[in-house]
Amino acid sequence: MSVYAAVDLGASSGRVMTARIEGERIGLTEAHRFANRPVRVDGTLHWDILALYRGVLDGLREAGPVDSIGIDSWAVDYGLLDGAGRLIGNPVHYRDGRTDGIMERVVADLGADTLYQVGGLQFLPFNTVYQLLAEPDLGRAETLLMIPDLLTRWLTGSVGAEVTNASTTGLYDVRTGDWARGLAERLGLPAGLLPELRHPGAPAGTLLAEVAAETGLPDSTPITTVASHDTASAVAAVPASTERFAYISSGTWSLVGLELPEPVLTEESRLANFTNEGGLDGTVRYLRNVMGLWILQECMRTWGETDVAGLLDAAAQADPFQAVVDPDDPVFMPPGDMPARIMTYCERTGQRPPRGQAQTVRCVLESLALAYRRTLRDAVRLSGRDVEVVHVVGGGARNALLCRMTANATGLPVVAGPVEAAALGNALVQARAQGVVSDIRALVRQSEQLVTYLPEGDDEPWARAQARLADC
Repeated sequence: MSVYAAVDLGASSGRVMTARIEGERIGLTEAHRFANRPVRVDGTLHWDILALYRGVLDGLREAGPVDSIGIDSWAVDYGLLDGAGRLIGNPVHYRDGRTDGIMERVVADLGADTLYQVGGLQFLPFNTVYQLLAEPDLGRAETLLMIPDLLTRWLTGSVGAEVTNASTTGLYDVRTGDWARGLAERLGLPAGLLPELRHPGAPAGTLLAEVAAETGLPDSTPITTVASHDTASAVAAVPASTERFAYISSGTWSLVGLELPEPVLTEESRLANFTNEGGLDGTVRYLRNVMGLWILQECMRTWGETDVAGLLDAAAQADPFQAVVDPDDPVFMPPGDMPARIMTYCERTGQRPPRGQAQTVRCVLESLALAYRRTLRDAVRLSGRDVEVVHVVGGGARNALLCRMTANATGLPVVAGPVEAAALGNALVQARAQGVVSDIRALVRQSEQLVTYLPEGDDEPWARAQARLADC
């Protein structure tokens, strides 16, 4: 039996999962879960990176001896190190408002097409490149490390940049697979900030003596580079048996797209705001970010409600298509009173606002399913890749109502699972690097209980709702 520790950090919580591979199956157990609570100080929203690091150390201690450790997290955010290798301040949260107006200024200066031909990224105001241009401490910095790379540095002392996370920065050339140092220089960013790239499966060092003492693990325990963007790890664990699949990595965000061999850098793709991010083995995750379950999570926080199952049962009985919203409208980005924002959006667009919790949840889920429908159809049209099935992975795979709506909205079968896709992909890349696994997706299919939702009913109500939304 081979045992791996998958450190998987999400926007609201972190976990250390222990993966055991025995024969033709992999099993996951949760060694430790810990909250990820941002902290606002002097008007700036920060990640509490030291609390996260403490959670990682505690989790590794609970996991016990393992054959390898891998780390994945959300993308775009980073830490800056000075010349002595010390962290310059807590990393800033991507939802902080410090980048307001910067993306627009850069696009005006360099041109949207220039930026897209290099990075191939969706234009989002919190992309790393725009954060760096808002960075007051940039002059003191010598090294930029994305969050998994920063934690790897603290665990091992080694410095590097994993490619799937690097591909989300806007400073990575999606065509050459290297840093776009020329673009960095044009933006006035020191190219020396960008460390040597690492690929999934590469060794990243062994535990420092102080870390070994803290965790009780041998200092010979290796850290293996995985697909460190959590979506890249999740897509690696999609249990597809054909290349003609779409995926929805469903959580706080929904990442909706296709796995392709090459980027799509056409003008149509840029105007549709699709991103080309790195995937396992040189693949491209061609996708668009959709706001995701964040809206529902904020509704529940505002209501003080914790019974998501009860809310979903009530929403399933609520009248359909009473109101729909665009989940990607900027009004839904910051934390706050989401039900009030939904009401205001509906009033502004001439719709009757949802009444009560059940109708509000129904509105949120139908709106997400419509966003998935629109995004997947755009991805198929722009890439020329036909799709036969949609795989929903991540926490949203548990949401049967949303999965049924997605099947009905897209007209495609939806296969839900695995829920812990990022941790599975993380662990399986480690196992493959050690020669324990050859076909990651086959092992996931053999190990996970998957649920299939077939399209039901008429497409016309979904088409009408989408047309109504387009007119808003």
